[in-house]
Amino acid sequence: MSRIQLALRVPDLAASVAFYTELFGTEPAKLRDGYANFAVAEPPLKLVLVQGTAEDDTRLDHLGVEVADSEAVHAAATRLSRASLATTEENDTRCCYALQDKVWVHGPGREPWEVYVVKADADTLAKQAGSTCCAAPAHETEVPEPAAAGGCC
Repeated sequence: MSRIQLALRVPDLAASVAFYTELFGTEPAKLRDGYANFAVAEPPLKLVLVQGTAEDDTRLDHLGVEVADSEAVHAAATRLSRASLATTEENDTRCCYALQDKVWVHGPGREPWEVYVVKADADTLAKQAGSTCCAAPAHETEVPEPAAAGGCC
């Protein structure tokens, strides 16, 4: 099964969890310090909430497509590379309380997308060095260059 992921950086995690619990009619699938995710059955969505700072509005952190296995991640990486899109692959990376294989690509609006598989739970939200996952708030980082000029998928 594949599903779209929407990761939001939120100023108040508890209030956001309460809101999205009501909106989607389901409890978080994973709730940890500074982090929550919802596995919404209908519509198929993985909603990820990452604790931001109280003075910032909610903002997009990144987008993703969760896939069934590592082979699907590698197939996506090949497809994106053949389309001349700049990609970054991360295998056995720990981020967002999970061990994952993933490939990153940026859309024409510089929005980060990941195609990923969760291989196991992990004990940390912190990303590994060099990962795009759960990047610092926008005002703390430079905006990356777009993956490719022109269009996207």
